[in-house]
Amino acid sequence: MSSMLAQPLKLKRPSALRVLAYLGLFVLGAVVGVAGALVQPAWFPAGLLLALAGEAGLCLGGGRATGSRAGAVAPAGGWMITVILLTASRPEGDFVFGTGAASYLFLLGGMAVAVICATLAPVRQPGGDGVRLAK
Repeated sequence: MSSMLAQPLKLKRPSALRVLAYLGLFVLGAVVGVAGALVQPAWFPAGLLLALAGEAGLCLGGGRATGSRAGAVAPAGGWMITVILLTASRPEGDFVFGTGAASYLFLLGGMAVAVICATLAPVRQPGGDGVRLAK
C-alpha cells in the first residue's frame, strides 16, 4: 500500500462544459462589477453592502456549483479586471469612480470578499483507501 503523498499528481484537462462554465462565471463577475460600481455610490451604505453581497453571492455560488476553487476565482477575476478598468479615467476626464471613502471601500472590500470566497470554496479531495494516514 503506497501513500498518495508520494505519488505524482495526475491532472486531467477540464472538460469543455467546465471551461464554458468558468467563462460564464467570468462574464457574470464582470457584470456584477459594473452593476456594483453603479449601485454603490447611489445609496451609500446600502448600495455598498448590496454590491459586496452580490459579489460574495456570485463567488460562493460559483464555487459551490462547480465544486472547485476555480469556480470562485473566475467571477472574482472578472469583477476585479472590470473594476480596475473602470477606475481609469478617459482623456475627456470622465470616470466612473469618484474620490471618496465609498469608492475605496468598494475596491478594497471587493478584493477582500474575493479572497474570502476563494478560501471558503470547496476543494476536491482524492478518494480511495490509500489517502488516510495510518494511526
